[in-house]
Amino acid sequence: MSIGWGMVSLGRHPSGKMAPGINEAQNAHIEAVYSRDLARAQEFAKGHNARTAYDSYTELLKNPEVEVVYLASPNSLHKEQTIMAAKAGKHVLCEKPMALTVEDCSEMIEACEKAGVHLGIAFHARHHPGNETVKSLVSDDKSLGTVSLIKTQWAGGVRGQVKPGERVGREQWWDEPSLVGAGTFMGNGVHQVDMMRWVLNDEVEEVSAITDGQTKEQPLENLATLVLRFRSGALGVLVSGRRIPDSQNDLVVYGSQGRAAVYAGMGTTLEGSLEAVGDNIDIKQSFAPPSNAGMYANMVEAFGKRINNIQVNSATGYDGMKVCQVTLAMIESARSKKTVSITH
Repeated sequence: MSIGWGMVSLGRHPSGKMAPGINEAQNAHIEAVYSRDLARAQEFAKGHNARTAYDSYTELLKNPEVEVVYLASPNSLHKEQTIMAAKAGKHVLCEKPMALTVEDCSEMIEACEKAGVHLGIAFHARHHPGNETVKSLVSDDKSLGTVSLIKTQWAGGVRGQVKPGERVGREQWWDEPSLVGAGTFMGNGVHQVDMMRWVLNDEVEEVSAITDGQTKEQPLENLATLVLRFRSGALGVLVSGRRIPDSQNDLVVYGSQGRAAVYAGMGTTLEGSLEAVGDNIDIKQSFAPPSNAGMYANMVEAFGKRINNIQVNSATGYDGMKVCQVTLAMIESARSKKTVSITH
């Protein structure tokens, strides 16, 4: 059966990725959309085949046909809106970052558990088939042996531009520290941390970060480099930025028995190439996106299966909270110029 979704906040990303993803998914449709501007909500609804438009979040939550609420609102609003949705008996798929504090994350998880609804985080990169294969090689059949190093890069920029300018279509709240918490790391870095945790099935214990932000003059970073230590002893290297116009956005894992990589696969479309080599591995595969919404459709379908109690790969509130811990450690490390330990 098709699951009814309610979409909250109707900016560039929901319009370009999530709405097409929901419409493309086999088990979902857009039942309702919400914006404080009713005309905008109605225009969005018409453009994406949504059945109802609201300028009241409370009224959207009263709609019995809405089973899942997708939150793409400013990061600082996620806790309040998640708790409201849980009390209304709605499942929640929350955009990353989940929240700005671990305490807020914990309250969101508790509210959903108490209400008996599922809480998911929109880490779409888990749903790239190349990344899924790397995960299998590392954590499931252990084909790579003992992992020593995992590297991810997700960055972009404009040639000739030293300092990033305004991004066309980006909501203004992304430039307000109190609403967003951090800069480029909130856009890309959180995906990378989740990818590393998920692929390794491991947790980060130490964070060393150098950024071009986290200062009084520039509170939000445009370039962040992190070195991570995992509980297993594996090390991670992460680069997230808006100042690298010709960035090669890859996932690479090095193990004692081989190497696996998805080249150009850290992004928002199902493209790139997989290469895995080792003692018992020889895989080469290219990916061409069937649509710009492929990973998002996969994510929506997976969350729909999860709320129907089917075991699938779907990032949970716990995953979002662990990424929040690493994000806060990144900010502290960049400010203090020291390595920060994470307590689990």
